[in-house]
Amino acid sequence: MNAFTIAAAVSTIFTGLALASCSPGEAPGDPAETGDNPAALFDRLSALCGQAFEGAVVSEDEVDAAFASETLVMHVRECSDDTLRIPFHVGEDRSRTWVITRLSDGGLRLKHDHRHEDGSEDVLTQYGGETETPVTGLRADFPADAESRALFDREGIPASMANIWTVAIEDGAYVYALNRPDRHFETRFDLSEPVTPPPPPWGAEQ
Repeated sequence: MNAFTIAAAVSTIFTGLALASCSPGEAPGDPAETGDNPAALFDRLSALCGQAFEGAVVSEDEVDAAFASETLVMHVRECSDDTLRIPFHVGEDRSRTWVITRLSDGGLRLKHDHRHEDGSEDVLTQYGGETETPVTGLRADFPADAESRALFDREGIPASMANIWTVAIEDGAYVYALNRPDRHFETRFDLSEPVTPPPPPWGAEQ
């Protein structure tokens, strides 16, 4: 990978007013530029529609070593007024899609759509949660909802019931993270250099 430097700052910071004029390859602005805009994060991600970006695991949990050795690509592939579908490719594994939905109360919902290569749903799929308050910046935290906690309990992974996922844009990067007691996983994707979009995620044709 053409080294992704986490500390690299965006050369130009765009305000929300300038968002519509961002050209491909230009990273969105920082949270400080958003004020109390309840649509800031969703709109920033929407502005990236059609583009793909390479990233890296930046956390240091040993259980993620194999995962971290793969090429990671996110693709803002499908966009509507209230839903974004962002496939997350791990090497040749195209099983994962983040689904971010804008809610009427100003909050966001994050779900994980996991598929097998034949397009069928994995047993662990459609889990996630909703923000507890309206999102007014470029960061959103999603505690596991009741449906997800029931799924994790049923599948024998009760530790995941405490999951809190994070989606953010900061320092010119798209951030996806998972936190719970004794567990931290984080990836960052460089938004300043789009890459060639990957093939469709598994199940996209269905």
